[in-house]
Amino acid sequence: MTDTTIENQACQVVEVPHAQGAYPVYIGEGLLSNSAIWSKHLSGAVLVVTEDRVASLYQPTLQNALKDHPNVVFLSLPPGESTKSIAHWSLILDQLVSMNAQRDATVIALGGGVMGDLAGFAAASYMRGIRLIQMPTTLLAQVDASIGGKTGINHPMGKNLIGAFHAPEAVVIDLATLATLDQRDYQAGLAEVIKYGAIGDIEFFAWLEKQVHALNDRESKVLQEAVRRSVSAKKAVVVADEKESGERALLNFGHTFGHALETLTGYETLLHGEAVAIGMVLASHLSEILGMAPVGTTKRLQALIEALGLPSTLPDGQDPQTIIDRMRLDKKNRDNTIRLVLLEDLGKACLRPCQETDIIQAFD
Repeated sequence: MTDTTIENQACQVVEVPHAQGAYPVYIGEGLLSNSAIWSKHLSGAVLVVTEDRVASLYQPTLQNALKDHPNVVFLSLPPGESTKSIAHWSLILDQLVSMNAQRDATVIALGGGVMGDLAGFAAASYMRGIRLIQMPTTLLAQVDASIGGKTGINHPMGKNLIGAFHAPEAVVIDLATLATLDQRDYQAGLAEVIKYGAIGDIEFFAWLEKQVHALNDRESKVLQEAVRRSVSAKKAVVVADEKESGERALLNFGHTFGHALETLTGYETLLHGEAVAIGMVLASHLSEILGMAPVGTTKRLQALIEALGLPSTLPDGQDPQTIIDRMRLDKKNRDNTIRLVLLEDLGKACLRPCQETDIIQAFD
């Protein structure tokens, strides 16, 4: 991680290596309007894929920053997880074709994780891969979805079942965009921040416990430190396992339960981070039941989750057996066996095959 100044704007830069090279992750305030960053990474026709609310907030600023670049088109889509669909993916491809975009074209994903995944998959698909810049405007996307090159869309039977690995050209994290996040979306992003401490950094977890009030108040310096440490934590994992063949699966702590809950509730009842928060508590509880994690692990994790305003229990009406049945479609599974990320302790996770008779106990 390095500190740098670009056009009189201070920012931190984390370089993330991948199989074809490396990409920078810029972290700072006011970077959306930093034309020097954009000009450094753009080429060809430029398609900015965003969603309606984000467009109303930030499209004028980005348009001004890109004013010297020819052939820039903005495509605004409806918000929400249901937008990660084949129909909207096809709509983006249609737009690229109508622009006569060539293989030197650039897609900018402006928005949260939905836009990043959807626009990223379109960039990965069009002409077998064109340039992608991630511009995440939600906390969840800044600390998780925009880093690591995973792109995808949903299938009616499960989340992210269709997708590709496609490393971005750059990730531009403008912390100022977090000021416009509504409280629920902001809190949902904190679930992924908690995850990094829970799976691999007990010191970070303890730091989060001490910074609860500052995080709830969105204090700038504390938030920047939380984002930087989260990005660095994700970098360490994805560099070690770029295509999710082993260690990277640990990033899915709480996600197997969480994705099932999102799917079963039609992506309408729970935000992704809320579902993950519930999933982390269930996974931690199972870890204790199986004798893997010390007694009290779940209590401590649940206390931090609740202190940061996140749910920790199942919504009313959710049947454990139905959740387990949906978990069978998770991408980590092998040989028809559900594999879960569990805790050996706070700050230490592992991937373990689990029997249905064990998993059902997590709901007790």
